[in-house]
Amino acid sequence: MARHVVIGDLRVQQIDRKDGRRSWTIVWPEGTVHMEADRFLREYDGSGTQRTYAYLLVDHLRWLERECLAFAAVVLRDLERYMGIVGAEVRLPLGEPWRLGKRPYGQAALSTTAACLKGFYLHLAALGVNAELGSALNVSRLPTRADRDRALLGHATRSLPANPLAPTRVRRRHPKMLPEGAQDLLLAEVHAARDRVLVSWLADGGFRIGEMCGLHLADLHLREGAACGDCRAPHVHICHRETNANRARAKTKYPWSVENGVVTGGLIKRVSSHTIHTYFEYMTSEYPQHPGHGMLLVQLRGPERGQPWATVGARRMLGRASLRAGLGKVKPHAFRHEFASAVLDASGGNLLLARDAGGWASTSTVDEIYAHVDIHDPAFDAALRKVWGERA
Repeated sequence: MARHVVIGDLRVQQIDRKDGRRSWTIVWPEGTVHMEADRFLREYDGSGTQRTYAYLLVDHLRWLERECLAFAAVVLRDLERYMGIVGAEVRLPLGEPWRLGKRPYGQAALSTTAACLKGFYLHLAALGVNAELGSALNVSRLPTRADRDRALLGHATRSLPANPLAPTRVRRRHPKMLPEGAQDLLLAEVHAARDRVLVSWLADGGFRIGEMCGLHLADLHLREGAACGDCRAPHVHICHRETNANRARAKTKYPWSVENGVVTGGLIKRVSSHTIHTYFEYMTSEYPQHPGHGMLLVQLRGPERGQPWATVGARRMLGRASLRAGLGKVKPHAFRHEFASAVLDASGGNLLLARDAGGWASTSTVDEIYAHVDIHDPAFDAALRKVWGERA
């Protein structure tokens, strides 16, 4: 029997598993699974990528329903038109408006959408659906120097996959930094030892917020000559875990293991004496005696007191404290930007040192985003005045 489908009826369904993992799929209004989407999303089972792709793909599937386009009838121009409708710059007619009342996708979302659509239609092509579109999407490009530096045996690489749907890349040369004196003002404003841990560790370690909220006590080796043997100085191990109770996950997925109760591997980060001091203050004053989970940051009040602190709670605390301090709304990632720039300045522009201190995948990321001249540097000012013929 023919079924009348109202645009927007398709939705993302979250699936909670007994082992604590989560998966995402796309279902019809009556709850039946959208088979093509589900097969594709299963390739990323349980990951953050699966969740992101599910929400981007459901938007595209709703658009296909409205346009009355079957998978076998979609051509590359249709996908380019869709990219334009959600926010990309394309030189062709877009058709009727889509996503009324919603903001266009940002640069990062557009890039992820392009990757999602390419992967989805290549998946269909591998199953024998619309092989012509699959061929149009399955193109390659010459590797750049950054590509060669990033990859193992990159010097031998001759070509890399390309995506004809990907938007033009925008260079991010000047990330948003913290206001002057933000760390001291925030430390004076927050009242809980846990909150001082968060501010201090974000500032002195360049941690991502998911890394901070995903830390376990076993990951902290805060004394000289720890048993792991990975680093002689005090350090922490950033370990990607999918089953954290607060859903916090480290972005990096370096291999790690537990041997005789000692964590080894992962992404290793040095820690300062100040961060160690805030840790011991927190553990001796606010950390519950028997939490039952072993995670570092916990909720301090409310019905979930003692349970792992979620990233949303950490962000809200930081936002409230920064507003009270008169700094505007400070976001956790601004600390990471500040840390990277500070390490570069202190090391004389050493990209390798900054890469490893912050845990970036390659020096090209550090170079592109952070390795720029300080426009307030006296040497920079003197050089400009010399060019202008002015006296300093």
